[in-house]
Amino acid sequence: MGQNTDEISNRSEYGGSIPVDNVQALASKDLKDVPVRYLRPEIVSDEVLTDESLQIPVIDIGKLSVAGQPGYDDELAKLHLACKDWGFFQLINHGVSESIDAMKVVTKEFFKLGLEEKMKCAQTPTTIEGYGQAFVVSEDQKLDWGDMLFILPLPIPQRNLRFWPLNPPSFRATLDEYSNKLYGVSKELFKLMSINLGIDLETVSKLYENCTQGIRMNYYPPCLEADKVLGLAPHSDAVGLTLLVQVNEVQGLQIKKNSKWVPIKPIRGSIIVNIGDVMEIMSNGEYRSIEHRALVHLEKERLSIAAFHSPGIDTMIGPLTDGVNEKTAKYKTINTEDYTKLIISSKLDGKSLIEQMKIQ
Repeated sequence: MGQNTDEISNRSEYGGSIPVDNVQALASKDLKDVPVRYLRPEIVSDEVLTDESLQIPVIDIGKLSVAGQPGYDDELAKLHLACKDWGFFQLINHGVSESIDAMKVVTKEFFKLGLEEKMKCAQTPTTIEGYGQAFVVSEDQKLDWGDMLFILPLPIPQRNLRFWPLNPPSFRATLDEYSNKLYGVSKELFKLMSINLGIDLETVSKLYENCTQGIRMNYYPPCLEADKVLGLAPHSDAVGLTLLVQVNEVQGLQIKKNSKWVPIKPIRGSIIVNIGDVMEIMSNGEYRSIEHRALVHLEKERLSIAAFHSPGIDTMIGPLTDGVNEKTAKYKTINTEDYTKLIISSKLDGKSLIEQMKIQ
């Protein structure tokens, strides 16, 4: 788990997030009122679907391990429709349950630590890595009711261990293993999606061989005005693919479909996968990133872990599908460094980032 100081300093040039109050500490006080910066009364009028039969597709990656085996073609077609019509799906039979279970344990243990201990991994002004909140870019924007620990495990030479907790003692080894396993799953999914999209497999594997992977552990405390705050504001993910696991049984993830919010019911042991903005751009809009948000609970804490996978920092981001040219491209092509700066300088705001990437 080495690190290269030159590469780390380059990475820190992207800037960080304005420091804000720790929400877990705030929630532990005997609050009479939630501070106004967290209140979003407008969400009370949002339409949320209560039809529990409407759920994101379930993909069995076990059926996709060998081309030509029974069920392979059907599952591949099912994956294609999931990416086109939903932008979200639940992945089962992924083979990484042990790593997931171990990561859940250390995540829970980390957030149980006292604030002073957690602050040993606090964000610094120049980076989004560490313990705190992300995407706070102004002193007056609304805040999310949640804290996070965000770490960039890949590429390995750029790891900054300053943000890797020493407590719990097994955290670093567990995260290292988890990072490796989820990167393996993401590579397999990128390959399968490329087959469906007609993108050259070698092109995609080169893009992700120096993958930038971010792992974000989320802690959403209970809130006495849970119906007026958000754990995470509506947004689409700026990355290629996100692999999310629910740490405890408290639900909160919702996705936007046909202008309505659809609650997601995680299958125990599954990985929830969603298409990010980079995959929308690379597929020239055939696959679409989807707005989603996190709600919080009145009485219970909620925890989740998201693993984000993006192309290496030295690659270009633009449409890759077969037959796309200057006339048919719907999105700009820019280098990853400029794209990353665009992400970090923006607050979470629906699909505003992808709008900036569209060719008008």
